[in-house]
Amino acid sequence: MRSAIRTLVGLAVFSIAMGYLESAVVVYLRLLYYPAGFRFPLAQIPSQVATIEFFRELATIIMLAGIAGFAGKNRTRRFAYFLYCFGIWDLCYYIFLKLLVGWPSSLFDWDILFLIPLPWVGPVIAPCLVSLTMIGYTVTVTWLHEKIPVLTITRRERSLITAGSLVIIASFLWDYIRYIRSERTAGLIWSPGNRGALFSGMARYIPAGFDWGIFWLGEVLILLAVAMMIFRGSGTDRKDRQVYKGIKNRDG
Repeated sequence: MRSAIRTLVGLAVFSIAMGYLESAVVVYLRLLYYPAGFRFPLAQIPSQVATIEFFRELATIIMLAGIAGFAGKNRTRRFAYFLYCFGIWDLCYYIFLKLLVGWPSSLFDWDILFLIPLPWVGPVIAPCLVSLTMIGYTVTVTWLHEKIPVLTITRRERSLITAGSLVIIASFLWDYIRYIRSERTAGLIWSPGNRGALFSGMARYIPAGFDWGIFWLGEVLILLAVAMMIFRGSGTDRKDRQVYKGIKNRDG
């Protein structure tokens, strides 16, 4: 268990540093494009800067996935460590923004989370809750693997996690999709190959409301999968435990 704790602490330190780096870049961007303070509608960003930002975000995800890949001993742990790193990185991003520039003033301030294929928007508290769920999932997987190293994620649990994740993503896209429909145009979608300024189609977009019903549905699906994992690991289902004992006896 000590080895697992050391791994989690090391990953946390790396992710906190990444969170500070992310917040520092955003501070610079806001000083350039939002000197009076961040707000909707969003300022138009030149295509060159937008493309650089897109690939910077992609590079950040690759770095988080890379450190998780080195730390994990199997596919289940690598995925869990990636979620753990992502969750801590995202939480620290908001913490450092608050410390550096005093934003957000409230957990219910709106933020733009990702850009592709559509802008992901939502109140700050929503991605923070997702990050806490990611961290909780990783702690659960780590605890279960320390008890039963051969324990795997079942197909049903994997399906629930996948479905829950897609539903949560939909909740972040929902308000902007409604905006696109009201504008009756698909030209509000930006891609790295687009020569127009990023957010040029969002010149009038101000978030109208976050669909908490969709969001909580996704959270419940994921938490249900985690609960099922804990239930299996508690000893109620002894199949995996018996397999592990058989491996230990075979190896002496």
